[in-house]
Amino acid sequence: MHPLEGPDFTPKPTQTGVTVPGKAVAKIRILVLEEHPFLRDGMTDFLNAQLDLQVCGEAGNIRDARNEITKCKPQLLVTALRLGTGDSLEFVKALKAEKPGLLILVYSAFEEAIFAERTLRAGADGYVMKTAPKEEFLAAIRDVLSGNIYVSRDVAMRAFKKSLESRPDHRSAPSAIGIEKLSDREMHIFNLLGSGLGSTQIAHSLSLSVKTIESHRENIKRKLDLSCSRDLVASAKKYVEETFLPAVKGAFAIRAKKKVVCFPAA
Repeated sequence: MHPLEGPDFTPKPTQTGVTVPGKAVAKIRILVLEEHPFLRDGMTDFLNAQLDLQVCGEAGNIRDARNEITKCKPQLLVTALRLGTGDSLEFVKALKAEKPGLLILVYSAFEEAIFAERTLRAGADGYVMKTAPKEEFLAAIRDVLSGNIYVSRDVAMRAFKKSLESRPDHRSAPSAIGIEKLSDREMHIFNLLGSGLGSTQIAHSLSLSVKTIESHRENIKRKLDLSCSRDLVASAKKYVEETFLPAVKGAFAIRAKKKVVCFPAA
């Protein structure tokens, strides 16, 4: 008999990892936010195959995700990271302010050295790469459900070293280099420039004025020590080509060729 339909006398793991003979296990409710149906379906099947997890809702965009949150009241949101209008970072910030008890795990193809810290600052409880094997993805979920923050070992070590460098008794902390200097908004615009969009297209996709976008472009050039707009665009395209990671083989992902990606605007 299904554990949600009646008693099940087979010992099963509970949320804390303790088995309770003769008692049905209350599954953790998870909402999956992923715009690609193939990936979303694969992830849902994988999560539902776990004894203590259950996908209570699915969404392909932020608007639908909000409706599903109200309807199924998930304990954990698993969301892809996307840029543009309605970007995930702003969504996470707003959602954490509204529902601080909701756990959020972000999985992404974007370079974790840049986006993991930004995602956690926005309020997410964990960050895992789409390149990670399904076992790591599951481990990330279990860590977050246990009240911990999940990042890869590389990101954790980088943060630890950074904390040591910022101590008062340390000789000197190296200044930020490269795109680490950019704000979240500047980082978005830099990626959009690298995907081939011009100022007018970016302004439209982010619901900002062209003048505002041009101002951001000037700030980006200054921070990256670039002399002209041509160098800015070339640098952005090179960054996107080299750091945007393709989806990889796994339980819910497919492999794709590396390419310049036009980030969705909505």
